[in-house]
Amino acid sequence: MSRFHIALFDLGGTLIYFTADWNAKTIETAHSLRDYLETLGYRLDPATFPDYFRRAIEANYARRNDELIERPTAETLRQTLSVFGYPDVPAEHIAEGLRRMYALTQAHWYGETDAIPMLETLRSQGYRIGLISNAGDDEDVQTLIDNAGLRPYFEYIVTSAAAGIRKPHPRIFRSALDFFGAKPEEAVMVGDFLDADILGANNLGMGSVWIKRRAAPSHVEKFRPVIAPQATIETLSELPDLLQGWNGKGPA
Repeated sequence: MSRFHIALFDLGGTLIYFTADWNAKTIETAHSLRDYLETLGYRLDPATFPDYFRRAIEANYARRNDELIERPTAETLRQTLSVFGYPDVPAEHIAEGLRRMYALTQAHWYGETDAIPMLETLRSQGYRIGLISNAGDDEDVQTLIDNAGLRPYFEYIVTSAAAGIRKPHPRIFRSALDFFGAKPEEAVMVGDFLDADILGANNLGMGSVWIKRRAAPSHVEKFRPVIAPQATIETLSELPDLLQGWNGKGPA
């Protein structure tokens, strides 16, 4: 019998996966965003605006991983537009521009085939289930959840964009534990990022399960020697049996 009754999941690379070339797709989305903003009357140079915006996002990514503070993509876009001479852009223009931009990447995210069967099994076994996702845009994550048909399984969903902090910061994990009224040792975190999902869970005294099938080799090379998951799986279908055999000290 598992010691856990709360199962928390990461989203991208854990329950869903991306099928396109990420770098090429982000270039396309930046140009698409510029094109849309131009239809609203913003004169943004096609040779400089997309590149500047992408570099601003990359700089934000680097900073947020060091500080564990999430600055939403909307903030980066607003700052970029200010640099290009538009300091007072209506919120609805920002929101719709990002909505259209993210739609281009959303089309290439797919649910893992074993995700819903696994969630069904956990729910039938009495687990309460939540999701903690690091992401720059909350609406994007909510759309991806719905597109993959995952929402019915989650009692609790939090994104770093909404919370203002990123995994592995303990506060974003505690927000989930507080919602469920659970102690850290009663919950397990399942994710593909060693430095965010596994380290965050370990530091708080939660269970940690690393799913490695989508883990980037460069990420594994950097963090696997220094961050140890309490259990490792290749597929989500392995998880229910793993958790059921987990005793007070770890997997059986």
